[in-house]
Amino acid sequence: MLDSKALQSIPLTPANTADPAPEYPWPEPYTSAMFLSFDVDAESAWTSKDAVHAQRLITMSYGGYEARVGTPKLLELLDRLDLKATFFVTGWSVDAHPAMAESILKAGHEIGHHGYHHLLPDPGDPWIEEELERGFEALKRRLGVRPIGYRAPYGEFTEELRVALVRHGIVYTSSFRDDVRPYRHRLADGKPGTIELPVTASYDDWMHGLSARFSPRSIFPKEHVLSLWKDELDEVRDWGAMVTTVLHPQCSGRPMRLRLLREFLTYAKSCPDVWITTGEKIAQNFLRHEAGNR
Repeated sequence: MLDSKALQSIPLTPANTADPAPEYPWPEPYTSAMFLSFDVDAESAWTSKDAVHAQRLITMSYGGYEARVGTPKLLELLDRLDLKATFFVTGWSVDAHPAMAESILKAGHEIGHHGYHHLLPDPGDPWIEEELERGFEALKRRLGVRPIGYRAPYGEFTEELRVALVRHGIVYTSSFRDDVRPYRHRLADGKPGTIELPVTASYDDWMHGLSARFSPRSIFPKEHVLSLWKDELDEVRDWGAMVTTVLHPQCSGRPMRLRLLREFLTYAKSCPDVWITTGEKIAQNFLRHEAGNR
């Protein structure tokens, strides 16, 4: 039964009070954009659901695939296509698989913050600050990187997290699903927040291609997903907007899914109007135009 007191506490205001996304132009000759990004969770995708999973070795092997096969195969594909991407990496994954993390950086890709243990950010959680600090520390210690981009584990956010990210100097976030162009967050106190590079929900490969032993979902055939991704991209091109991928090496690094991704990225590259790039480059474009409009 619904809690009537809880319902009465729901504020009669939008959850996101940011201004509409400004229609800043993309760098010439592009008229639309793709933020090509990956989430590297490794085994932390499973231990964040239940710490006891660390002792369930087959469950852990789904995440372990990232370091053994998935990430190397994806880096090979990106190199072949001459594309640069952003990899949001959990601090745990960096500590557990340093060679994998180093290979991403060595290949010239951007490293983003993705928490430490991949814990779900929930209102009032006391560990939000610790998760941020441990993630920063692991990336600095292992890779010498201070990231400027952040993606929330489980794609969830709270106001405490939004404020903390500004305090820690994060320039852009990529978690919200409420727009098709970058925009500037507004904090609850009215101050400016991070730049948001919104996620395109249909480009989350976990929804279409992960078949785990505990999952009731079957894998979508390549033809179905490729059709979804092409149609979304083509319409976004007509809008002059942006798509953002959320790809996981333990999913898109599997043979059938890698073939799908290869075909899609080859198609995207054939579209001369689409700027395929990192979150850092898209945020820099936003900052240039924002400064020019002040």
